[in-house]
Amino acid sequence: MPMRLYQVVGRKAPTKQDENPVAYRMKLFAPNEVMAKSRFWYFMHQTRKMKKTTGEILDVNEITEKNSRCVKNYGIWLKYNSRSGTHNMYREYRGTTLNTAVEMMYNDMAGKHRSRNKSIQIIRTAIVADEDCKRPNVTQFHDYIDEEGKDGPKGEKVTVRFPLPHRILRPSSKQLRSVFMAKRPNTHFN
Repeated sequence: MPMRLYQVVGRKAPTKQDENPVAYRMKLFAPNEVMAKSRFWYFMHQTRKMKKTTGEILDVNEITEKNSRCVKNYGIWLKYNSRSGTHNMYREYRGTTLNTAVEMMYNDMAGKHRSRNKSIQIIRTAIVADEDCKRPNVTQFHDYIDEEGKDGPKGEKVTVRFPLPHRILRPSSKQLRSVFMAKRPNTHFN
């Protein structure tokens, strides 16, 4: 199920002693609103003496990114419970949205550390600049300066390029398109 970023606002239920209690806002990743509310009460019960029966949720909003067309580097600080104890971790992912990066993180943690979604707590997320990235699985997609002269002249900037092995030539207009061809298309242009 795809992860989404929700903002949940809640507070303790008003009483005669405290008619206007303090409201708490929390950003959570969850597949839907119901799970976001559930995680909100889980964390509120840990940090403040509040639970669902003594509190109320004021608002639940889904937060979406404005620009999801370009690829960005995301840093995720997390805490997870393993079989041996609790561990802090920093991970980096490349994606077009924060939601896809978090989804990749959950899949990665399940594959490498056998951790379930419930045992992972995301502490912080941020967009990381290319020069601040640390992990090789992210930095391999960045442009770099060739210090040793392997990919060209020494000290020159090398842009990362990807080969296009199979390109299908398309007709420039609909009138030039044909349903049947006399020969197979050539897709190798080397």
